[in-house]
Amino acid sequence: MVKFLLKFFLIFFILFSDLSFSQTDDIEKSKQELIKIKDEITRLEKELAQKTKKEKKSLSALDNISKQNFLVNKMLVNLRTEEKQKQEQINIQIKTIEDIEREIKTLQNNYAKYVTSTYKNGSYSDWESLLNAASFQQAVIRIEYLKRFAASRKKDLINFEKNKSDLITAKQKLQIELKAQHIITLQKESEEKTLKQKIAEEKKILNELKKDKKLITNSVTEKRKSEKKIADLIVKLVEEAEKKRKAEEELKKRELLASTETKTKKEIVPAEYDVNLSTATFGSFAEMKGKLNWPVSKGKVVRGFGESLNPKLKTLTVNYGIDIRASGDLSVKSVGDGVVSAVEWLPGYGTVLIMSHKGNFRTVYGHLAEVFVKEGDKVKTAGLIGKISEGVEGNILHFEVWNGRQNVDPLIWLKK
Repeated sequence: MVKFLLKFFLIFFILFSDLSFSQTDDIEKSKQELIKIKDEITRLEKELAQKTKKEKKSLSALDNISKQNFLVNKMLVNLRTEEKQKQEQINIQIKTIEDIEREIKTLQNNYAKYVTSTYKNGSYSDWESLLNAASFQQAVIRIEYLKRFAASRKKDLINFEKNKSDLITAKQKLQIELKAQHIITLQKESEEKTLKQKIAEEKKILNELKKDKKLITNSVTEKRKSEKKIADLIVKLVEEAEKKRKAEEELKKRELLASTETKTKKEIVPAEYDVNLSTATFGSFAEMKGKLNWPVSKGKVVRGFGESLNPKLKTLTVNYGIDIRASGDLSVKSVGDGVVSAVEWLPGYGTVLIMSHKGNFRTVYGHLAEVFVKEGDKVKTAGLIGKISEGVEGNILHFEVWNGRQNVDPLIWLKK
């Protein structure tokens, strides 16, 4: 019994040590990120609370609550991802427990058959087998069979004890995963309530702003400034992609050199990146010109690509993409296979999501209220990525298509 307990605690320690060491870094990183986000939300809440009643009906107040929404949404995406990962770990543990219980049942059945056989026929020793044998050859065969049978029975007993130990460990591990998932779920539900409250606050401020034409003009001006910042983000992503491509080409050269120079072999360490933005597994984006799905199920283009005149505000502006007023369903979907390469918040604009596609193409989805994906997520064509936010001009999605550093007219790329 003492040996069994020692064996159990040794297995338990090894399994849980490996588990804790492998997950500690990720858990700690996630905790630190959530703390930073919560601190930023607290700072914004205090800043908003200090504003006068009049100031709370300003564009700066709208930006404040909009950024809070962005940060809460960011926490929610992380928590949903953690919850999903925990469910996958729970499913693995349940499968492990089922496999172990199935193996234990098989061993029990085998042992039951042996006991039944022994009860009916009695047990035979080597001497009994020798004396009752019709010939010396038969006696040798019987003795060899009994030895093998005894060895097999001993192995079954060892496996049975091991499986019992493994089953205890797996069940303990499952309970840990279930508790962790429960905590994450409660946290997620709390943040979902917070997001609803903040969206309601944003709508209240928005309704006040819509009464003031001057504030609407200022809001549109701020939005146009942010469009230039989106272009800066695109350039940054293009530069990072080029840097990565050059690093990979250099790595291939070094690998080729290392394989030919057997005398001086050098260890080659590939470049590291925070998220995997590879588009190698996607279909060709260039071939989808004129065939792309629309990012909204129903909508009308209210501002086209390039220079446009606002009839109400009498202002001439340059649009890097198109503005689509959505009606009915406010869901936003990816126009093609891609990877989420950036999720940012911009003043006067709100949440902006950029996706990278094969062939150095990128699409931009601006003015989002909620985002359901995070940087590094691979999204299929028509995959849900977010919801449109209400602004002073209505439920409008800003959509752009970029080929490298050059923005192109999305209407040429979307289905007619």
